[in-house]
Amino acid sequence: MQVEDKQKLRTMIWRVLEDNNLLRTSKSCFGRIPDFKGAHGAAMRLRKTVEWQDAETVFSSPDSALKDVRKNALLDGKVLVMATPKLENGYLLLDPAEASGNEKSASTIDGAYNLGKRIVKFPSIDLVVEGSLGVDLEGNRLGKGRGFADQEISSLLRAGVIDRETPICSPIHPLQMVDHVPTVEHDEQINMVVTPEMVIKLDRITLKRFLEKN
Repeated sequence: MQVEDKQKLRTMIWRVLEDNNLLRTSKSCFGRIPDFKGAHGAAMRLRKTVEWQDAETVFSSPDSALKDVRKNALLDGKVLVMATPKLENGYLLLDPAEASGNEKSASTIDGAYNLGKRIVKFPSIDLVVEGSLGVDLEGNRLGKGRGFADQEISSLLRAGVIDRETPICSPIHPLQMVDHVPTVEHDEQINMVVTPEMVIKLDRITLKRFLEKN
């Protein structure tokens, strides 16, 4: 039942984004993490946060919506760890010094393969950025249905390079924020959402107090 509910929610979000011309690509977003209009603005908003400024190493999923995040990480001199599509080739590490002058190219999948190195052992990760189809204010995220983000976060936790206090952020279009994302046991949570207009930190105590006051 939960899986069916998830699929209905996915279809609803994909349709809303396509029907309202909210994608920065001509490709359909159905079956994908949407490359939404405003992704650049969301990346710039994230760039201004303390979490970003304090991070020396940033992890990113390979979604097109996050290419500005990856470029900014390299421009700002941060080590970038990127998952390969479908995790078929594990994870890549990009050194900002080696990518200097080619940050835009390195932020793409092809460029990351050309300029990055296959990871044998993860470095410590200070900030995780995952693409999402939908999120809610409980920190639940909705992916495209194949579980890659959950595998990525789980791998980082098992390797001990992140913990439950590590910022795990999803940049989204505001219409990707929903009232409730159905979950199953293996689903991993996020604790930070960034849109072009705002940063939402999903600290449950802070959120609870905010809701009580409003």
